[in-house]
Amino acid sequence: MTNINSIQHQQVTDLFANIWQNYVEVTPSAHKIHDLLSSGSDLINDHVAYRTFDSAKVNLDKLAAILISLGYKYSGEYDFSSKKLNAKHFEHSDASLPKVFISELRVKEFSVDVQNIIEKMVNAIDDVKVTDSSFLYSGTHWQVSKAEYQTLLAESEYAAWVAAWGYRANHFTVSVNHLDNFNTVEDVNAAVKAGGFLLNTTGGEIKGDSIVKLEQSSTMADKALVKFSDGEVEIPSCFYEFAKRYPLESGELYSGFVAASADKIFESTNAAA
Repeated sequence: MTNINSIQHQQVTDLFANIWQNYVEVTPSAHKIHDLLSSGSDLINDHVAYRTFDSAKVNLDKLAAILISLGYKYSGEYDFSSKKLNAKHFEHSDASLPKVFISELRVKEFSVDVQNIIEKMVNAIDDVKVTDSSFLYSGTHWQVSKAEYQTLLAESEYAAWVAAWGYRANHFTVSVNHLDNFNTVEDVNAAVKAGGFLLNTTGGEIKGDSIVKLEQSSTMADKALVKFSDGEVEIPSCFYEFAKRYPLESGELYSGFVAASADKIFESTNAAA
C-alpha cells in the first residue's frame, strides 16, 4: 500500500468511525448485537446505506461526490418503482473498506404538500461541499412539525424517516462471510432472535439466496425520541442488517445488491410495524 493509499485508507476508516458513533446514538441495539455475534475482530461492516432526495442540492450524486473524493467508485444502479426511488452503490478501490448504498426519493412524483415540505427542508441546508465528509453524519438541518412528519409518512415512510433523522447511516451491515462463529444467515437470525431482537419479516426473514449471490436479513429499527418543532415523538430510528455474499464463477464474492431484496429491507424502518 502506497503512502497516499494508506492516508486515504485512514481517512475513510476515521470517517466510518464517526458515522458509526452517530448511528449508535439512536441505535443502541447495534452494540448489543455486535457483542452477540462477534468473537473479537471478526465483525466486518459490509456496507452502510443512506437516504436522500433527488433535489439538486442533496441528490445522490452530491453525496456520492464526497465518497468519490475518498477513492470510491460507482459500481451499480437500481430502481425501486413502488417506493419511487433511484439508487446506486459505491465501492472503494481498497476492498477492505465498506461499500456504500445511496438512494434518493423522486420528489416530483409526490403530492404538492409533500414536495413543499421537502423543498423547505432542503432549502435549510448549506451547500454540500465535496471536502466535507462530516455531512454524512450531520443529522437534520431543518425543523419540521409533527403534522408535517405525518403528512410525509402518509405518502412515503422513506421521506418521513429523512425528515426525522436527516443525514446519518440508515443501517450498518454485518458481513456474515467474516464471522467466526456463524456460517449462515439462518444461524445469525436465530442468535439475534434469541437475544430478544425483532427481525424484519417482510418477504420472509431472509431476502435473496445463493442463486442471486446475496442473502440479507435485518432487525426492525430501534425506537428513539425525535425533537420536532412542536414536541418530541418516539419513532423508528436505524437498524442492523446481516449479509452473506456468494462467489461468482471467478471465485470473487458478488459485491452488488439485489433490488428485490433491498426493497424489502427498506421496510425495517416502517413506522406501522
